[in-house]
Amino acid sequence: MKHLRWRMALAVVAMLGVVAPAHAHVGNKDVFEQVEAGPYKLFVTIRPPNVIPGVAGIEVRSSGSVVESIAVTPTPLTGEASKHPPSSDALLRSGADPAFFTGSLWLMASGSWQVRFAVDGAAGKAAASVPGPAVPLSILPMQQPLGILLAVLGLVLMLGMVGIVAAAVRESRLEPGMAPNTARKRRALVAGAVTLVVVSLMVYGGDRWWRVEAAGYAGDVYHPLTLTPELAGNTLNLKIGRYDANDERRSRSRSNDDLLPDHGHLMHLYVIRQPEMDAVYHLHPSRLDQGYLAMTLPTMPPGKYKLYADIVHANGFPETLTANLTVPPGLAPSPLAAEDASALPPALSSGMLGTEYKLPDGYTMVWDRPAELTAETAYALKFRLLNAAGKPAANVEPYLGMAGHAAFVKTDGTAFAHTHPEGSAAMPAMMLANGSAPDAGMGQMVMGGTDSTSMPGMDMGGAATPIAPVVEFPYGFPSAGRYRVFIQMKHSGVVETGVFDVDVR
Repeated sequence: MKHLRWRMALAVVAMLGVVAPAHAHVGNKDVFEQVEAGPYKLFVTIRPPNVIPGVAGIEVRSSGSVVESIAVTPTPLTGEASKHPPSSDALLRSGADPAFFTGSLWLMASGSWQVRFAVDGAAGKAAASVPGPAVPLSILPMQQPLGILLAVLGLVLMLGMVGIVAAAVRESRLEPGMAPNTARKRRALVAGAVTLVVVSLMVYGGDRWWRVEAAGYAGDVYHPLTLTPELAGNTLNLKIGRYDANDERRSRSRSNDDLLPDHGHLMHLYVIRQPEMDAVYHLHPSRLDQGYLAMTLPTMPPGKYKLYADIVHANGFPETLTANLTVPPGLAPSPLAAEDASALPPALSSGMLGTEYKLPDGYTMVWDRPAELTAETAYALKFRLLNAAGKPAANVEPYLGMAGHAAFVKTDGTAFAHTHPEGSAAMPAMMLANGSAPDAGMGQMVMGGTDSTSMPGMDMGGAATPIAPVVEFPYGFPSAGRYRVFIQMKHSGVVETGVFDVDVR
């Protein structure tokens, strides 16, 4: 019965074109982004499919000028196909909430995509684009009841074909009212047996073909590039490997030497001690050679750490590489780099952290947390920085060009996301989606003749301009469970890390 189910699955896949299964952030495939399309403000959620080709879900909440309609178009983020978009699809406006729009789009290939939003409303027409990766993440299993049904139907079809051929040989040339003789019955039996053998061979051949095709597609299920850490003294060396060095096609698709700077750094590395998550570091290794980065580790307590390394490829495709690292006792003391951050929060086992986190210098970070948070729901999560007197801090500066940075980490390690106030999309991908031109290789990102530090909102150097002591992060928790949230904000040249816990329903 099991083999028959597979054989019938083959027939159905062939007829229906069902695809075999397949970030960026670990366990977080959805994209949450706040963008401005002229006078319109859009909170965009893109939910890529788990299989490719597949259907992506789109949700948009608008604010600012009144939006009447939104049309969406999917195109690859780079390459010739990005210049030839298909026809757009209109999002459906909610009858209960006129500011909320939903829809879906087919994504036909793996890679870095963008969704173009054409907005029309009270202030005229405008447009914006949001990037997002699309990769096969899993293999769709066949449901057992459907498999049994298809197996039964397949058996009926096989027996029906045998019966039709046998009946044709036995009776097709008889005169009306005549009964078949022994010779005709014998020929019919032989014809039926031959037909059964032929049909069985056809099903067997189809089954073998399907297994080859399924194995080939299963090889395309997304796996991040490998990350191999080596500790020499207090120098951390990181080697980025290819997904499959023996497969030229896959090797070309994601190189280990085509990284683009994101907020001025080729890699954003979160180092979190396990299992208590009582030490966290946001670090920025530098490139040594093709596929190699390195840095001097700051002083940190010994123990086992989980590494989460965010990188962005030249085509705008983001990845989070993971690895484990054991830090021995007795490392040479070393200070944090100016743009790095750290925190030593209470251990997970000591209880849940609340919505206020006391910082080492007397400041306090506050999370204006909703009363209840549910999985797969988009939120704008607000955090505030208070001074030692409990008043809004007046000396807040951009950190790595942003009002703040956040890392949302599920305590079991199955979900990690490093996000920014604009959203979860990587800055180089946002630039590509909205008309910027990155250099190839591990160089600077160019935008209108300037490097990435000249982007609007990207103050990466020079005199610090004071900003509001409030930051919002668009994000949706991918699954229920306990999360630890790390928030970085900067004041008076000091980078602070607030730490919070939350149970997501």
